[in-house]
Amino acid sequence: METWMIIVIVGVAFVIALAVAWVAIGKKRSEDLRRRFGTEYDLAVKTTGSRSRAEADLSSRARRVEKLDIHPLSAGDHDRFADRWRSTQASFVDNPSGAVSEAETLVEEVMRARGYPVGDFDQRAADISVGHPRFVENYREARELAVASQRGAAKTEDLRRATVHYRALFEDLLETTDRGTVEVRR
Repeated sequence: METWMIIVIVGVAFVIALAVAWVAIGKKRSEDLRRRFGTEYDLAVKTTGSRSRAEADLSSRARRVEKLDIHPLSAGDHDRFADRWRSTQASFVDNPSGAVSEAETLVEEVMRARGYPVGDFDQRAADISVGHPRFVENYREARELAVASQRGAAKTEDLRRATVHYRALFEDLLETTDRGTVEVRR
């Protein structure tokens, strides 16, 4: 076999190996993002209409949140927020719509205290999707129900559901640290 043929064969084999590696890396990246973001991955694909655009968006979210100074709450803040939640939840019986509004405010305050920026709701939800992907879909629903409540278009059951969604995210934000969960003081 001539030398040039050997070089061509080795070159083609090298290109094929690179292509296989590229595909494998892409699949691993997709699997990692799907595992990290859960249902948010599927929503991003549906929203963007493209797996690659969705993955770029999710990766961008993760990079953005990594740059933030997200930190655990102090013991005093933890206890203060937990007490306020109990008061908010207790007020639901007499004032469901007020309790939902307070629950939304309380979630924002905990986010702020942990280091999340809390300006735009869509950005808040995107940021939450990085560290709390199991809760972001329900957080969006709670927000929609809170807005419906402000318009007078929410039923008591809707407000109960919003409160439950806010509580789940609130508890996760309250108990989550960079190392895992801390003991809950109730």
